[in-house]
Amino acid sequence: MDIGRKWVSPPYNVDGWRLDVAADLGFSNEYNHIFWKRFRKEVKDANPDAIILAEHYGDPQDWLQGDEWDSVMNYDAFMEPLTWFLTGMEKHSDEYRPDLCGNADNFVGAMRHFMASMLTPSLQMAMNELSNHDHSRFLTRTNHKAGRVAQLGTEAAEKDVNKAILREAVIMQMTWIGAPTIYYGDEAGLCGFTDPDNRRTFPWGNEDKELQAFHKEVIRIHKEEKPLKKGSIKLLASDENLLAYGRFEAGEQIVVVVNNSDELRTVTVPVWYAGVEMEGRMKRLIYSYENGYTTEYDEYIVQDGEIVLNMGSHSAIVLKPAEALRLMP
Repeated sequence: MDIGRKWVSPPYNVDGWRLDVAADLGFSNEYNHIFWKRFRKEVKDANPDAIILAEHYGDPQDWLQGDEWDSVMNYDAFMEPLTWFLTGMEKHSDEYRPDLCGNADNFVGAMRHFMASMLTPSLQMAMNELSNHDHSRFLTRTNHKAGRVAQLGTEAAEKDVNKAILREAVIMQMTWIGAPTIYYGDEAGLCGFTDPDNRRTFPWGNEDKELQAFHKEVIRIHKEEKPLKKGSIKLLASDENLLAYGRFEAGEQIVVVVNNSDELRTVTVPVWYAGVEMEGRMKRLIYSYENGYTTEYDEYIVQDGEIVLNMGSHSAIVLKPAEALRLMP
């Protein structure tokens, strides 16, 4: 308890605690809850703004009643469903499931089920990661190679990767409910199988500059657009390898469309479900496609509450309503 208080207090003032396998502490479930209730009281007394974030697999409801943890590392309601949908890979790269790759029904069902186990404040601050120190790098998962470094070697983690799929994932990470958290090196194109290969040193001097620039743009959008912080979320469309969803708050809307297939496809999205006006225009904030990305300005017509998009293979787009032109009197 003294340690819990010390580091969130002056002169250290750290922002909070990430608790490793927090549900496993203690000799009994009863003691575990007693401990974390006391820990929360000590930490919050020292620094009311300090976050208490737990690593947890499974249902966290018992710990998220407002008197123990604030939120969790979001495996069940983010990393796992997103990884299965975009790559078909298990998060350690131990298994490839082609039946789950592009399976929008599985993604939507998993998200709805596991998001429902958290109250809104915990969900909004859940740690949404694509990779971390325990699992394979997301970019490596895009190559569909099942195995670990001991069997496959380090070079296999870098072969046949698909950066366009990683960019899809980053756009979803920065626009889905939760707190996007980047594992160092992901933004620079670092690869690796699960622990210990995922802990490679940062590629100083060999960073993927385009990928870094892309991350900065999507982070900027996340910071600037109000609905992406605390806005509601609504599924707008789903199909094999296709997702469209809206984020909205206080009269502002963001629409995200992801085409995870190898094919060009024309997509009709009912944006009015997210509160977009029935007639008007939407502007593009960013568009990622197979060979890169663009933030160049472009507009799309909203007619009868719907928008029609031509989505390239492995692409993702972020849109918002365009400001109406006002004529001078």
